[in-house]
Amino acid sequence: MVKNLLSLLSTRQSSILSGASVLMVTVAGSKVLGLIRDRLMAHYFTPDQAAVFWAAFRLPDLMFQLLIFGAVSVAFIPVFTDFLHHRSQEEAFDFASDILNTVLIGFLLISLLVFIFAQPATNLIVPGFSGSQKEVTAALTRVILLGQVLLVVGSFFAGIAQSYQRFIIPALAALMYNLGIILGILFFVRFFGIFGPALGVIIGAALHVLIQLPLVASLGFRQKLSLNFFGEGIREVLKLMSIRTIGVAAEQINETVGVILASIISASSVTYLTFAQHLQTVPIGLFGATLAQAALPVLSRERTRDETAPFKITLLTTMHQIFFLTLPATAMLIVLRIPVVRLIFGASQFDWSATVLTGRTLAFLAIGLTAQSVSLLLVRAFYALKDTKTPVFISIITVSLNITLSVLFVVMLKMEIWSLGLSYSIAACLSVLMLIVTLSKKLGGFTFAELYTPALKMLLAAAIAAVALYVPIKLLDQLVFDTTRTINLLLLTGIASVFGLGVYVLLVWVMKLKELATFGNLIKKIYNFQWAVKSDEIVSQPETV
Repeated sequence: MVKNLLSLLSTRQSSILSGASVLMVTVAGSKVLGLIRDRLMAHYFTPDQAAVFWAAFRLPDLMFQLLIFGAVSVAFIPVFTDFLHHRSQEEAFDFASDILNTVLIGFLLISLLVFIFAQPATNLIVPGFSGSQKEVTAALTRVILLGQVLLVVGSFFAGIAQSYQRFIIPALAALMYNLGIILGILFFVRFFGIFGPALGVIIGAALHVLIQLPLVASLGFRQKLSLNFFGEGIREVLKLMSIRTIGVAAEQINETVGVILASIISASSVTYLTFAQHLQTVPIGLFGATLAQAALPVLSRERTRDETAPFKITLLTTMHQIFFLTLPATAMLIVLRIPVVRLIFGASQFDWSATVLTGRTLAFLAIGLTAQSVSLLLVRAFYALKDTKTPVFISIITVSLNITLSVLFVVMLKMEIWSLGLSYSIAACLSVLMLIVTLSKKLGGFTFAELYTPALKMLLAAAIAAVALYVPIKLLDQLVFDTTRTINLLLLTGIASVFGLGVYVLLVWVMKLKELATFGNLIKKIYNFQWAVKSDEIVSQPETV
């Protein structure tokens, strides 16, 4: 039985949708744990206290995104895939060892600098915090840095596994990361206070590495103590990273400005913004990130073979699948914002004012949810084409717009924290439009029917579904259900959600959109434990790697 389980976990997913479906299941588990983590934070700490912990993540996350996200998602997977298909597996693993050693050394050196200068850096990031809050934020930053070092190794292990189209274990690794933080809250808060979840970060990062070790070992990877700074693979990664790093830097500046402005409004606003973003990223992570992540190896392979037509088919099919899943999620988060926030964060230390502000911020963030999800795919399409300049240029434009709007709303117009959600969404919508237009030109163009018609139909269905969600909420709230009780609030939210989703599915079926049939077949196969799903979007036979 154990052998069969290990075999299942290391199964190769041979299509975008099968890979994404596996990711969705495990990412769903990770997101659930993430919400449990947030609920525990809301239970044990006031919004002001929790804000210190979330602010402490800013510097370590900035470093990780700049050095590791850029290296793995942008450069490592495409280059490693090229090595596997055009050279020997041994050369591919030598390249993987070299790049991991190089990045790890660089990350350790920068971590040392951040460790030393955490206090002055914190003063810049959270100017609205009190002196004691800044001191605790700096100390927490130093603890979290230790966990990020371990996460570097785990991220490269995940990149290797995903290049072989093994998605289950890497996705479970992300789940383990959140589990570690939860354990830190449950077992260490009573002894170390707010440092408990920070210690949990280290535990989670260690679990992230350990759970992937058996898989990468079974694939044949053995880490070597080698450094080849001038190898062809290293040069290719640095070339791809050099441009993309500018884009990631712009995005991280964007996130940092958000924290700065939130702290100016109030310390609690950092928590409200963070919780709203965590709720919004649930559908983005489930549908946008998983489909985009599963599509990258396929798109990279099709680009390597110079197969433009299959590339376009894969891109359009995956894009419409993201639309199909994220548009109803947008409608639900906008209409059900208050019930959702109350159900997730409704602890004694998270009062009605906190609920309303978090809900409003969530609603405005949700407007750009689908745009953000589709952007993840479009950017990876550029990566597969080995074009990192275009998405970076677009990112700089949209980040500049977002920062300008955010400063205008908060500093000049003195608006509440929800205004940051509005500025994020405006920038996200502009970004996806620019990405679609430029990618269309690069691939020889898309017809209106193949690109926009399905998306507009799904948008119409989602808009009508939003109305269908709103009606039972207004009719049943207070008149039938006393929503001051959790069970009644849960029942009301469930009834409204089922009704709204039912209307959406019905409309999609009436409009004869193929995405409904595609996911219907997928659900049947998952139910029958047929994990190696062969979906209609397959445009080429997988090769044995």
